[in-house]
Amino acid sequence: MTTVLSLSQARRIALGAQGLAKVRPTGLASARQVGLTFNRLYLLQIDSVNVLARSHYLPLFARLGQYDRAHLDRLASKHPRKMVEYWAHEASFIRPDLFPYLRPLQERRWVGASSVPGALRESLRSRIREVLAASLPLTASQLQRRLGHAEVRRADQWGWNWNSVKRVLEDMFERGQVSAAGRTASFERLYALTERVMPDPEYAGTQVDPSDAYLFLTELSARAQGIGTLKCFADYFRLPLKPTSTAVDRLIAQGHLERVTINGWERPAFRHVESVLPRRARGRALLSPFDSMVFERRRLSALFGFDYRIEIYTPAAARRYGYYVLPFLLRETMAARVDLKADRAASKLLVRGSHSEPGAPADTAAELAAELRLMATWLGLDDVVVEQNGDLAAALKLAVSLE
Repeated sequence: MTTVLSLSQARRIALGAQGLAKVRPTGLASARQVGLTFNRLYLLQIDSVNVLARSHYLPLFARLGQYDRAHLDRLASKHPRKMVEYWAHEASFIRPDLFPYLRPLQERRWVGASSVPGALRESLRSRIREVLAASLPLTASQLQRRLGHAEVRRADQWGWNWNSVKRVLEDMFERGQVSAAGRTASFERLYALTERVMPDPEYAGTQVDPSDAYLFLTELSARAQGIGTLKCFADYFRLPLKPTSTAVDRLIAQGHLERVTINGWERPAFRHVESVLPRRARGRALLSPFDSMVFERRRLSALFGFDYRIEIYTPAAARRYGYYVLPFLLRETMAARVDLKADRAASKLLVRGSHSEPGAPADTAAELAAELRLMATWLGLDDVVVEQNGDLAAALKLAVSLE
């Protein structure tokens, strides 16, 4: 018999799986808590936009509150690394043990060097390996200088306008032949041979059958989300739907997943058998546009009635809510959304726009004000400034002044 769940129960299972259902600990989170939280999520999406903070730092703040970002940096830089960069849900930091499972799924991405003539491509691939085998990690521009490669690119060249070295290098990254040993201050990748980056060199050469990879990653996706549809589970690691469907069937047969019916959902849903149903959700968090809780927009809408899109690439005049808008989770509702900017020169956290959601709890402004003060402190900013944009702005400005 299929279990029937209310929408509230489904929400709490989802929030519990993502570590967002509980009240966060007070004080500064420890390095151990940072590591455990990353392990629970399996990945942190990377993005170059730094208007507030680099995107991979924000999910840990949402779940832990105050923490030292150096703890997270050390996971990716201190040997043995606990966090490496690869394609997962787009470019992401992942647990190193996931690399062999993600690697065979990247064939669809192996087009970066297709515009480079074959002989040049193979020559550059070989020379890049030689240079990286005998050097410290290098950026793409540093590698180009080491190789002495120069080329004139057409003004109308398409895409990212990468030169041949960058294209071959990115192709090698996608194939798992080179990896990122770190990032520069300007967020450029520092490339190294994969066997030098992985904490266990065997990860670089381990071959995993694609069907086993789909099964493994689908189970992790279901575990990280607690509950969802086939599309939800496929989206977490950007898996194709057909093999994910096969994996879901195998996981049901193995007893890892169960079919459930969620009131109000038309699509079939599944629950990981080890997921927990919290008695109530008590968390509070500002969620990055790249937070794993909001990856799959249809899931977000189905769970919370919250329609959300990133407007970073939307022309300013056409934006509805702002440039870098974060949903505000309050207990088990998406109560508001705020457009945030860190004005580092003036040491202010700017709230460019603040909008409440229909049915938002009465204490939304007060709770959001407290969360903004906490975020400002975490970012090393002295003040929170609420601009008069949005229906929540007046109440939020008053609440901030009372904090």
